[in-house]
Amino acid sequence: MILKSLKTAALLTFMALTSTPSQAQDLLARQAPVDRKMKAVDSIVLNRLIEQEMYENPAGDLYDEWDNQLTHYSGAGLPEETTIDLRGFCMPTPSRVVTSNFGARWGRQHKGLDIKVYIGDTIRAAFSGKVRIVKYEPRGYGKYVVIRHYNGLETYYGHMSKQLVTENQEVNAGDPIGLGGNTGRSTGSHLHFETRLCGVALNPALMFDFRNQDVVGDFYTFKRSRYASESAQATRLRGANANDSGNGRFDTDEDEDEELAIAAPSVTFAPEVHFHKVKKGETLQAIARKCHTTVDSLCKLNRIGKNIRLMPGQILKYN
Repeated sequence: MILKSLKTAALLTFMALTSTPSQAQDLLARQAPVDRKMKAVDSIVLNRLIEQEMYENPAGDLYDEWDNQLTHYSGAGLPEETTIDLRGFCMPTPSRVVTSNFGARWGRQHKGLDIKVYIGDTIRAAFSGKVRIVKYEPRGYGKYVVIRHYNGLETYYGHMSKQLVTENQEVNAGDPIGLGGNTGRSTGSHLHFETRLCGVALNPALMFDFRNQDVVGDFYTFKRSRYASESAQATRLRGANANDSGNGRFDTDEDEDEELAIAAPSVTFAPEVHFHKVKKGETLQAIARKCHTTVDSLCKLNRIGKNIRLMPGQILKYN
């Protein structure tokens, strides 16, 4: 039965072809390559339109607009679940020292990680994308840069001494975007590094492992239902150790943004420990006299040697 139907269909097709005028067949033959060319042109135009849209608003499927004024989005568009591509990354700094964790700190939320850098150290873009914000906030981030990436993340780089990019500039992963510093609401030179999704701060330790200078995997799947537990676990694995706050240096910043973030363990010190900010030209001996302690005590508490070169802005613990 099937064979008979196939023979019938073949016969009808043959009759249709033989009954078509030769001029019509010639026209169809000439039209075929034209149709293929038009499809190719349409594809090129479509690709250009897509590329233009991506340039104007990277990750446009997550963000409705491109805004050079608003530092933080409301977080209203945060999806229940989304996968973030972490391939093609570059660590923003070669420093392996995390000095302060994401989460609750001193009664408020710390929205990122503090990474020990020195004034003038090169800070690089973590992923390719487009610079959205280049501003100075004296009571918060200091000199900071916000980059929106094609994977949906926005990364924040705070307290820099100098910004090397401009708003709406395209950058590749690894491009220099600024220099380490101590501007804004900060004590001690460091990089305040944030990762946000649709305006909501996510724990960078979920994606970045500064101690090993790597990302935690090719992809990170954000799920609201399990975010809190994953964030706490990431801090335990990759955050600052309460017994090692960065070779005795303690850096801090406070952001003006009050948007709620998930609490995670943070670095704390005993109440009897005090802090001294090194001034230009100060020596360990001078600091010891001023703080009514000894050089040996300073060295032991801060895990430093007696011949260490002190840097202006460096924080020393004493008791």
